[in-house]
Amino acid sequence: MKFKYEDLEIWQLAIELVKVIYKLLKKFPEHEKYDLVSQGKRAVVSIALNIAEGSGRKTDKDFSVFINRATTSLQEVDAVLKIGMALKYIEAGDCELVTPLIEKEYYKLVAFNKTLLKDSTKRRRYISKK
Repeated sequence: MKFKYEDLEIWQLAIELVKVIYKLLKKFPEHEKYDLVSQGKRAVVSIALNIAEGSGRKTDKDFSVFINRATTSLQEVDAVLKIGMALKYIEAGDCELVTPLIEKEYYKLVAFNKTLLKDSTKRRRYISKK
């Protein structure tokens, strides 16, 4: 079964971020396994999960709430990486691949949310008719 959210570029980018962030978090020291690493993993997965969950809501306004959550989770991922750099767990060069992905996902989420809120009284356009 394929759901509509899988066709959304914001969801596809979220999955790419999961892959890249998981690799980066492997560079963090073992003693951060249950702290920053765990938080970073939960945050990056939360981006994709909120997009998927929101896509099942009945209105664009409801979907927007989940896009906002995905956006804040993305910012949390960015903060984990910046903390990792400040603590010298990773270097700026380690983030060369992920920074453009984070920025792209951020702007796509913001644009998508604006589209959802243009006429939030309408029934969702993304509901599958199965």
